[in-house]
Amino acid sequence: MKSADRLLDLGCGCLRGGVHFVDYLDSGHYYGMDLSQELLDAGYEEELGPLGLKPKLPRENLVCDDDFDATGFGVSFDAVLAQSVFTHLSLNHLKLCLIRTADVVRVGGQFYVTVFLARQGEDWSRPLFHETGGVTTYPAQDPFHCTPDDLEYCCKGMPWKLELVGDWGHPRDQLMAIYVRTE
Repeated sequence: MKSADRLLDLGCGCLRGGVHFVDYLDSGHYYGMDLSQELLDAGYEEELGPLGLKPKLPRENLVCDDDFDATGFGVSFDAVLAQSVFTHLSLNHLKLCLIRTADVVRVGGQFYVTVFLARQGEDWSRPLFHETGGVTTYPAQDPFHCTPDDLEYCCKGMPWKLELVGDWGHPRDQLMAIYVRTE
């Protein structure tokens, strides 16, 4: 990622990770969405404030939304991040997120997502225990796991191409996938 890129951070919460992006990116190039206005407000005041980063993040770049609608920003994003978001969404919500974000990501842009994946040979239709992190995931309740085929299915017919990155050292065993905007 270059400092001139524009990043949309879905599920940014209280900006614990966002502060690093705000610090790195050019002024005004970080955008965050979360379903909790309280977390957004706390992050702006308590995380950015003490670090002197509020001038780099216009308050209107943080939006409370539970529908993945980033069109109001009026920006074409180079990258989107959904860290520990897809693990709490059903497949229908994953698909909705991909539909909505396709409208705001430039061709070639990348959408980074973390997921709990059922590994080769695991019975994805049952709860799965992830030893790293000690998390049990489910096929139809939060926290969700899915299969690579599920992730591929969610972008079928859309301008996204799936790339599975896999293990990236997440402490709770979430794996990384990237959707690349193709057209």
